[in-house]
Amino acid sequence: MDSQAGAYLNKRALCSPLGAARLCQLAMGCAVIAMVTHSAGYSGSHGVFCMAAWCFCFAMTIVVFFLDATRLYSCLPISWDNLTVTCAAFATLMFVTASVVYPLFFVRSECPYAGCDVRNFRIAVTVCSILGALAYGAEVALCRARPGQAVVGYMATASGLLKVVQGFVACIIFGALANGSEYSRYAATIFCVVVYAFCFALTALVVVMTVCGRTKAVRCLPFDRFVVVCTLLEVLLYLSASVVWPVFCFDPKYGSPWRPSSCPQGKCPWDSKLVVAVFSFVNFGLYVADLVYSQTIRYTASRVRTNPRL
Repeated sequence: MDSQAGAYLNKRALCSPLGAARLCQLAMGCAVIAMVTHSAGYSGSHGVFCMAAWCFCFAMTIVVFFLDATRLYSCLPISWDNLTVTCAAFATLMFVTASVVYPLFFVRSECPYAGCDVRNFRIAVTVCSILGALAYGAEVALCRARPGQAVVGYMATASGLLKVVQGFVACIIFGALANGSEYSRYAATIFCVVVYAFCFALTALVVVMTVCGRTKAVRCLPFDRFVVVCTLLEVLLYLSASVVWPVFCFDPKYGSPWRPSSCPQGKCPWDSKLVVAVFSFVNFGLYVADLVYSQTIRYTASRVRTNPRL
């Protein structure tokens, strides 16, 4: 064995704030999955979603931690910094959502028929899920690019993190559309669905290009300008969808401005339409913030390049 080769394992994967955050993620994820399968339990679509979110994030963290500790990520044709911060941001959103959904549907103040142990386990699951979300958020905070510091990767900037949030909100919209939203009744609402799908695909394309290190694939213009052009297009499309969808869903000519009293709980098309409308405005605001931030970053970069001292 060559004694001059140095350490085979990456000590910074353990002995660093980032390593500590990932160890906390693994601990909380393992605790949540163990308690849910042991006694807390889950059922229905909401429970399946929470369990799937916890398991997916736990498996993803294991892979990231293993590749980082063994330095095997250097064998992959990807931008490791962009990939890890993207995974951490996505896992943060997943854990936050599960931390809200699980107690909302499974935690009650009174003891269920199975006894108080089940309730206590479900409370513990919620607490560990919240701690896991904080651990993932800590990783995002540690990796996030700050003013005056060298930017390691695009996904570490506020614009890159907003891309992850935009994609996550789009997934919520798609879930509501699939839950009996009756979007196929009018051509205008079909147009809105096309807008949501196109903007999601465009956002995913930017993220994939960044993670795969293909930022020079667009030859006709720089990547930062390509991102701004895509974001502007998404802002315009979401603006149109945010106006068209409520009109064709809640105007008395096409739908009902109030929730029908006969609508079943959890299976009401009106509820799905409302979710789509609300998150359309949310994503529109995110795209506007992304566009504004992208312009600010570009202006700052141009100022730095023209500084005569550099």
